[in-house]
Amino acid sequence: MILQYLSILLPIFFIFSVGYIGQKMLHIDIKSVSAVSVYLMTPLLSFSVFYETTFTMDYLYMTLYALTLVLAIVAIVYIIGYFRGYSVRKTCGMILSSAFMNNGNYGTPLVLFVFGEPGLHYAVILMVIQQLIMVTIGVYYAAKGSVEDGNGKDTLTKVLKVPVMYGAILGALFHSFHIPVGETMLEAIKLVGNAAIPTVMLVLGIQLANVSVRNIAYRPLSISLFLKLIVSPVIAWLLTFILPVDEMLKQIMVLLAGMPAAANTTLYAVQYGTEPDFVSSATFFSTIASLITLPVILSLI
Repeated sequence: MILQYLSILLPIFFIFSVGYIGQKMLHIDIKSVSAVSVYLMTPLLSFSVFYETTFTMDYLYMTLYALTLVLAIVAIVYIIGYFRGYSVRKTCGMILSSAFMNNGNYGTPLVLFVFGEPGLHYAVILMVIQQLIMVTIGVYYAAKGSVEDGNGKDTLTKVLKVPVMYGAILGALFHSFHIPVGETMLEAIKLVGNAAIPTVMLVLGIQLANVSVRNIAYRPLSISLFLKLIVSPVIAWLLTFILPVDEMLKQIMVLLAGMPAAANTTLYAVQYGTEPDFVSSATFFSTIASLITLPVILSLI
């Protein structure tokens, strides 16, 4: 089981290392790469996912779960930030690194391995919901952290400029009204959209190559790792007592809540300049630490 688990994790670290080595050798402009992913690739990915998705009641319960989990962590970070005197930028960086899970290129294959095809269905739905939360709440805090005075109007303007949300809305509308796209065109859209996933991972590797370990704030980092890998699955476990979903979905909810920080948070942190070193470090270290925490969660569920 350990070897199979590592077979899922190692490809993720391979993509990280490609970006890391590429940055050391080529000195890549990371903002340009992240902009290509944010504004060109991910909108087409969200369009194709929503165009091919059939909505059910499961979406309501899983949306409540995902929103409650994120907002609970956000509230905890605000409380910690208030008592520790964090700046707006530091608080937003903490939120990006603590509240959003990597259930796309890490959580979904792990669910497939543990629960098989029935579990994969739930994991994909949760991945889509998580992406919507990322491009709304996640982008909000990434944008808010980039403004010194935390101006609400400027932050909202930046959120509304992110095209991923519009890709999802357009895909849902095309699906609902049975508007044909054409098989060839859909394949072209998916070809570009699917490139977003490895690009996001490459961005993380590129950013990690620019991180100096000496400059990492270890106390906030340890708090972030504790919230992401321990507090988050505990909150998810409590939520399973009140949500009317089947036992498999409850287990998947707890497992995905214990995923490391989402790689997308690094992309948004870089794009808006919101503690990119801290956020990318939290993503990296939480991924490593998950080698210890996820087997424990698996044994408990």
